[in-house]
Amino acid sequence: MPVTVLLVDDEPLVRAGLRAVLEAQPDIEVVGEAADGAAVIPLVRQLRPDVVAMDVRMPLMDGIEATRAVLRTVAEPPKILVVTTFENDEYVYEALRAGADGFLLKRARPAEIVHAVRLVAEGESLLFPASVRRLAAEYGDGERGNRAARDVLERARLTDREAEVLRLMARGLSNAEIAAQLVVGAETVKSHVSAVLAKLGARDRTQAVITAYESGFVGAG
Repeated sequence: MPVTVLLVDDEPLVRAGLRAVLEAQPDIEVVGEAADGAAVIPLVRQLRPDVVAMDVRMPLMDGIEATRAVLRTVAEPPKILVVTTFENDEYVYEALRAGADGFLLKRARPAEIVHAVRLVAEGESLLFPASVRRLAAEYGDGERGNRAARDVLERARLTDREAEVLRLMARGLSNAEIAAQLVVGAETVKSHVSAVLAKLGARDRTQAVITAYESGFVGAG
């Protein structure tokens, strides 16, 4: 089955460019388009895409609010890939905190766009871990955010192995790479990752890693 994608951007040329790049791949299918975040929820419910590629800045409802709305109201929400002009942007970080699974630069090369969609759809590694770390260092160090993240981590009571897995996730390692690092089976790693996400109340790896950075469990600097 191909990875199905919904494109959301207020610039028709951006949507057309993304569609051309993605539909050139045999394993990716663009199932719909929207010009604003306000149209996302009905389209997600109708089309059931695997991934929503969504502009972070739009006139009526931006990508941050649209991400929150999708995760709040859709029972089995798709993966959300924020599309942005600037990677070191507070809007990008807020979208990730809101629940987006990764971000994609509008100037990215075709191969990078395809890789980002596939990686986010698979959900087994972190997209652009170094950039997420930089964003956390710049925008994630407010006292309120840190205190809340520390509380989440303390309540989680991760085992030593789960804590080790979280550190490796923060470095951007995939399940297979973590398995090789720890000399354990891939299914064992998958179980540990699932336990970490459940204990942290995280939707995915990105949310777990943001909690790790903001709590100080992993250094973001």
